[in-house]
Amino acid sequence: MKRILTICGVAAGILFLLAAALLFACLGITAHTDLDLSLLTPEGNFIRLYDRDGALLPAAGKSSAEHIPQYVKDAFVAVEDKRFYSHGGVDARRMCAALLKNLTSFSFAEGASTITQQLIKNTHLSSEKTIARKLKEIKLARQLEKRRSKEEILALYLDSIYFGHSAFGIGSAARFYFGKSCEDLTVAEGAMLAAVVRSPNRYSPFRDSDACLARRSLVLRLMREQGMLDEARYQKALREPLPLSPAPVETGNAYTARVISELCDLFPDARSGDWGTLHVYTGLDRKLQEALERTQCETDVCLLIRDNRDSVLRALHATAGTPARQPASLIKPLCVYAPALEENFISPATPLSDERADFHGYRPDDYGGATGTYMSARYALANSVNIPAVRVLNEMGVETGVRYLEKMHLPVEEDDRSLALALGGMVHGCSLPALADGYAVFAAGGVYAPASCIVRVENERGDVLYSHDGTRRERVFSEDVCFLINDMLMTCVREGTAKKLRTLPYPVCAKTGTAGTDAGNTDAYCIAYTRDHVVAAWMGNADNTPVPTTGGGLPANAALAMLQTLYRGTQPSPFAAAEGVVSLDLDRAAYENDHALLLADPASPPATTVRELFRACAAPDKVCTRFSSPRIPAPAIAVRGSAVVISLPHERYYEYEIIRENRGRTATIYSGPYRDTVCDNCVAAGETYVYTVVPRFRSRKGEPVVLPSVTLPAAATPPGDWWLSQ
Repeated sequence: MKRILTICGVAAGILFLLAAALLFACLGITAHTDLDLSLLTPEGNFIRLYDRDGALLPAAGKSSAEHIPQYVKDAFVAVEDKRFYSHGGVDARRMCAALLKNLTSFSFAEGASTITQQLIKNTHLSSEKTIARKLKEIKLARQLEKRRSKEEILALYLDSIYFGHSAFGIGSAARFYFGKSCEDLTVAEGAMLAAVVRSPNRYSPFRDSDACLARRSLVLRLMREQGMLDEARYQKALREPLPLSPAPVETGNAYTARVISELCDLFPDARSGDWGTLHVYTGLDRKLQEALERTQCETDVCLLIRDNRDSVLRALHATAGTPARQPASLIKPLCVYAPALEENFISPATPLSDERADFHGYRPDDYGGATGTYMSARYALANSVNIPAVRVLNEMGVETGVRYLEKMHLPVEEDDRSLALALGGMVHGCSLPALADGYAVFAAGGVYAPASCIVRVENERGDVLYSHDGTRRERVFSEDVCFLINDMLMTCVREGTAKKLRTLPYPVCAKTGTAGTDAGNTDAYCIAYTRDHVVAAWMGNADNTPVPTTGGGLPANAALAMLQTLYRGTQPSPFAAAEGVVSLDLDRAAYENDHALLLADPASPPATTVRELFRACAAPDKVCTRFSSPRIPAPAIAVRGSAVVISLPHERYYEYEIIRENRGRTATIYSGPYRDTVCDNCVAAGETYVYTVVPRFRSRKGEPVVLPSVTLPAAATPPGDWWLSQ
């Protein structure tokens, strides 16, 4: 017995030490974590936003607790935190149940967060699932419960959550889904909003009405079971239909969200209100914004219009924010072709093989399968052919492509530094605004100048605290390289993957891109630009479910519509000419047959040349002479019966002179245009002949070709007195 007591005492001591160690660890982790009530303040309380014309933009503002119907608040409590009004910020019963489930499932899937904890996570912490973050969340939640009432916490929570389609906060959600303020929501509408927040992309009524209806029914059932609804109101709410389409709302939700993000970067303490009321003047063009928001699409969408003249975003419409996504073939000009032109690895005319190859285990293929032929770099880019792009990056070097991307502030992670980068294979990818900034480099002649939504920030006294004057400019590419890329991307519009834009009556450059998996396409892009503007369109789904389009389809249509709206009744500025670009004629036969870049013979007929643009510093200098000095391979010669047959090399522009020599005598047996064969019947049995073939082009005689001598067989001699045997 004494031994058992000793063991129990030791065990208790160990448990006490473990508990003490855990307590001290918790205290250490959360020691410098304190509640900041200013982070709970909506930006609209101390920020005034203005459009490009100086007109005040509507702000979401704060949803006052007394203006939110109780049944709307009940819907969120019922489904998110049914003991909200009784716990002190942390639901111990729920947390223990979640901990047990996590231990038995060997996962960290169950978080058991209360509404208070979710508010803390949304405003103070990241979304990472770690024990340290959870401990900080618990501490801050308990502090918040001591500083604010339950009604205040619930109202702040409803203002901090995302309802999908760029609607942040219950006020914005009520206007987006129902076209009304939150105080006018019905029971069913409040329940639907509570249903949507679980997964806005999945439960949006505009994405999957059946899933939304089932989730709303669950919320209503929980409200009835928890005594928040009587049977009559429950049945009435069940019968209420879902909204069929978004309601007309104030423009610029996504734009405003980006303004707030930029403002927080410019003034890290802006949320605290230390600056007083900030007057933020933006580049928002309301007419363009409204046009973008009228775009109808069954998927998530991101559309933007960038003004290259002052590097300002004029409009941005995004139903799922502007997250980084795989850029697909949009990366090819930025990472492959423009850097290769800059490094003089290629020209627009460079012949590239489209034959399948194994690049140290990486085996790319084309969208429709490899052709196995050669094509120009211009054609490969305009038609977004994959294998040639990988070949160029392989020859140039991945690090070279990465270096240029980083100059345009398009980050490349270590795991992305492979040949798959040529096709947009990236772990996290790039946002659409960042890609638009990259394409604007080409429009600007090679200078990087990132776009901003904010033009100017003033305090209450009118002092300018910030001005976006475009001073952040970095040279990335040479002007002549950008001229060539622009010209190649105009080919993409005329005859490539962006040909939906070719009806526009002015020069436009464009590139499309499509990313996907075996299950289908997940991202579809089109970026088009003039000298003055960049328009960009992305279509996909936030949850990476497949979309029924490619970049050359619906995104290209969206880009076309944006350009038509942008230049209605006007035209963009013409692209500037670039010094150092030359237009040269190449010999077509050498190019198509031998894949060689030879300058055309000055005497060439027009149909035998192909014209292309080059950097003057890297232009070919070897000249073809096949017309000024005609030259042919040795023709074939053979004896057939009692005739000599000469097969001429096929050169449709040459004339031929054939001279026969026998016993010191010469004769011209043929003089005229190309023929497949020339047959000489004027020969004698047993004689030896030598033939010389001279190619001619107009008045120019080429190098004579002496053929091997041929001897005709001797005639058969009849036997003597053959007639006597008859």
